[in-house]
Order: sequence, then structure tokens, then C-alpha cells
Amino acid sequence: MPIVRWRIVALFFVHALTIGAIHTRIPDVQLQIGLSEAQLGLVLMGQPLGALSMFLFSSRIIERFGPRQVILILLPLAAVSAAMVTIMLNPWVMFVLLAFNGVSFSLTNIAINVEADRIEAASDSRIMNTCHGAWSIGFLLTSLLGAALRGLDVSPALHLWLLAPVVIGMMLLIVLPMPVTPPRAHAGDNKRRLAWPTLATMGLVAFGLGAGLTEGASRAWSIIYLRDNFDVAAWIESLALPALLATMALGRLAADRFIDRFGPVRVARVLASIAVGGMVLLVVSPNAGLALAGFALVGIGICVLYPLMLSAAARLGDRPASQNVAATTLIFQLVNLGAPVLIGAVAEGLGIRMAFAMLLPLLVLTWAMAGKLAPKAQTTA
Repeated sequence: MPIVRWRIVALFFVHALTIGAIHTRIPDVQLQIGLSEAQLGLVLMGQPLGALSMFLFSSRIIERFGPRQVILILLPLAAVSAAMVTIMLNPWVMFVLLAFNGVSFSLTNIAINVEADRIEAASDSRIMNTCHGAWSIGFLLTSLLGAALRGLDVSPALHLWLLAPVVIGMMLLIVLPMPVTPPRAHAGDNKRRLAWPTLATMGLVAFGLGAGLTEGASRAWSIIYLRDNFDVAAWIESLALPALLATMALGRLAADRFIDRFGPVRVARVLASIAVGGMVLLVVSPNAGLALAGFALVGIGICVLYPLMLSAAARLGDRPASQNVAATTLIFQLVNLGAPVLIGAVAEGLGIRMAFAMLLPLLVLTWAMAGKLAPKAQTTA
């Protein structure tokens, strides 16, 4: 693999290390500030609101300055804003800092995906799913590191302030030597200042929605699923999320060669079928072992559906790739914003099994909408 491809894969890994660390220390910061669960929920809205505020404008920023400059400026801001949360212990300040963190996340997230697509276009070989596999590994590792440091009673401030220069240094080593990769050719002009969704991007959101909501539900509720349904040790309950994240990471690392060979539509439908089967096993599982197997199968099934959605958006060719990636991500995140509340309400009223069963029709929709991934004829600018 050429060195530039290795660099973008490594950048996804560092991005996950940077973004994921704060999530492991939120419970400790909550206790330090003295926030109730309801108050914490309001404060945590700062991050998604900050992220959502930038999606419409992100394409213009990335096209103006380039993905490389956006990453060099804003990924350090994400690391520092997260670290500052641990020393400026005030709910209003925390809300503002998380909003800055969300802005940094949204712009760098789109920038690294656009850069990965440019490298794909320049090399005529897929790399997007491998990149997201590296991101999944980074997120898993930063979660495990946070859990270990919490177990050792390392303070959130020490954790995040030591991590910040490490990830910034890694980012500089990766990004500074990266050559400028030309944008993917497109048919439209670049006069539109806002990345408004189109019918094409909405169709791709319909494809990726099942995978996104399933991953989000599993992150928030997988341990609770095992806790509420089975009488097992706490460490077994804690295996639910790693079971899903590990198979997702492995699937993403191996997926590009299969997509190159069989095409995105066929691979997506096979994986969506596996996800449906895994979800059925999870919902009907009579014991914790089968439930963990269900989570693992779901992880395999949804592993590349989200990156396939982003890759297809970048390849639409009707306008700059950054606009389509931003528009797709905007709608996707808007829907995901209310998903935890909906799943929680269903779980409270009908039980956690029914809450996960509610995701089955969306995974079937993913299978049905896989045809949206079919490559379109590209018209050069």
C-alpha cells in the first residue's frame, strides 16, 4: 500500500483516539461538578449542537482551505477543548467547550472522509472501509484506556492533558508530510454555499440509517440489554459492546478487497442479511452467550454500511464530494439525535428486547436500498 494510503488510515486511528477519550470521563466530570442526570443530559447537548451547526457550512470551509489545513487546525482544538472540560468545572463552560469540541469533530470528520475519498479517486482503489476499521480500533482502544485509568483512579484532568500532546504529535507526524491530493471530479459548480441535502443523499441516508441507529443503540444499551435480561456477572455484561465493536473493526479492515471484487451492492446486501440474522438472534436469545453472539453478528453485518454510505455520497459526482458527504452526514446525525430518547421510551414501555426488535425493519430497509450504492457515470468538471 503506498505511504499516502497508510497515512490516511493512521489519521483515522488518531482521530478516534482524540474524539473518543472525553466520553470515558464524562461520569467523573459529572460527579466533580455535581450534576444530576437531567442536568448532565442538557450539558451534553452542547457537543451534537456544535457539530450540527457546522454541517451546512463545512463543505465551503473544506473546499476553501482543504482537508489538510482543516485537520491541522481543528483536531488539536478537539483535544484541547476536551481536556479543558476537566479543569473548568462549570456546567455553562462545559456546554460551550463541548460545543467547540462538536464543531471540531464535525469538520475534521468530514475532512478525513473527503481526503480518504480523494485518495481513493487518485489511486482507483478503495481505502474508505479500511480507514473506518482503523477508526473503530482507535475508538475501542481509547475506551479501554479510559476504563483502565478510571480503575486506577487516574484523574480525568491528568488523563486528557497527557493524551492531548500525544495525539497532536501523532497527527502532525502523519499530516505534515502528506501531499495535496486533487479533489474528485464533479459535474456541478461550487457556487452553493450550503450543503443542502438532495434526493440522492436522502436515498443514501435511507440505506445507512439502520446501521447507524443499530450502532448507536448498541453503544448506549447493549450492556443494559444483558443486565436486564440475564442473571450474569457484571464483567460478562460488559462484553456486549466490545463484542460488537471488535467484529465491526475486523469487518471494516477486511471489507475493501471484497467490495472491489464483488461490488458495493452485493456486499451490502449480504452484510445487511447478516445484520438482520444477528438482530433476530439477539432479540430471541434465551441466554447471555447467544445474546453476545447476536451482538457479534450484528457488528459484522453493519461494519461497512456507514462508510459505504459516505463513499457513495462522495462518488455521486453532481457537486463537490465535500458537499454530498456533509449533507448526508447532516441528515444522518439529525435522525440519530433523537434515537436514544426513542429507544429509551420503547424500552421503558415495552422492554429492551422490543426496543432492539424495532431496529429490524430499518435493517430490512438497508437491504432494500442497497441499490443506491451502484456507481453512477461520472461527468468531469
